[in-house]
Amino acid sequence: MFIKVLGSAAGGGFPQWNCNCSNCKGLRDGTLRAHARTQSSIILSDNREDWVLCNASPDISHQIFQTPELVKADVLRGTAIGDIILTDSQIDHTTGLLSLREGCPHHVWCTDEVHNDLSTGFPVFPMLTHWNGGLQHQPIQPLEPFTVTVCQSLRFTAVPILSNAPPYSPYRDRPLPGHNVALFVENTASGKTLFYAPGLGEPDEVILPWLQKADCLLIDGTVWQDDELLSTGVGVNTGRAMGHLALAEDQGLMSLLAKLPASRKILIHINNTNPILDEDSPQRRFLEEQGIEVSHDGMAIQL
Repeated sequence: MFIKVLGSAAGGGFPQWNCNCSNCKGLRDGTLRAHARTQSSIILSDNREDWVLCNASPDISHQIFQTPELVKADVLRGTAIGDIILTDSQIDHTTGLLSLREGCPHHVWCTDEVHNDLSTGFPVFPMLTHWNGGLQHQPIQPLEPFTVTVCQSLRFTAVPILSNAPPYSPYRDRPLPGHNVALFVENTASGKTLFYAPGLGEPDEVILPWLQKADCLLIDGTVWQDDELLSTGVGVNTGRAMGHLALAEDQGLMSLLAKLPASRKILIHINNTNPILDEDSPQRRFLEEQGIEVSHDGMAIQL
């Protein structure tokens, strides 16, 4: 299984366009040892020729430009993206669908809850019907394995996770199980497995068995502490309110990762305020001592 990180940041990217926190300012003026990041998205393949896009970032056009694997030189127009899977209906995971309109129709795999949000509050599906048939919804049933049109050796299972619905959804603060899913991906030829969860509000009895059996975890690293936005002065939401489990809390993500057997534990969807973006920070060194990696744009993973 081949995995490439297109974007490793949370919503807004890093540096965020309107933010002057110490991280964003430091990156801009060159006083912070860090790397710029676009918004969260990955691609997967079983053959390095056809790719499944997991989440469509607002930065998708730039990400495709930076990704040689997605260039299809033998066609006048097109890319090597074969299918699209959405883990939720958040703005930073779905706005890129608008930028992909010239390539419609696209097969878009998502739960009914995500499809409903993207047909009403943020009506991407109805909007794009005007472009060559638009987005073709391929329903996902949580906990029922499925394969997509390309990369037939990859078997996906959508695992419901405790997080939140987007602010525009009528289910904000009362999400249904299908509003947020992680993806458990198995290569049926090799047996290697990936657990991809760019959003994770709280581990529960549903998700824990899937975390236990994954060879590689590509998992939510949004904030270091729950009150990070408040403490840095850039916002009032807590990590939990946004649907993200903080890394450093007593029962936080690092505590969870320490108990898991995966050979690789990699953080993705990292907020611009998170001190782990500073490669010289004590928080970054602590992660490295624990064997936890921080993903970056262009990171390639082979299982």
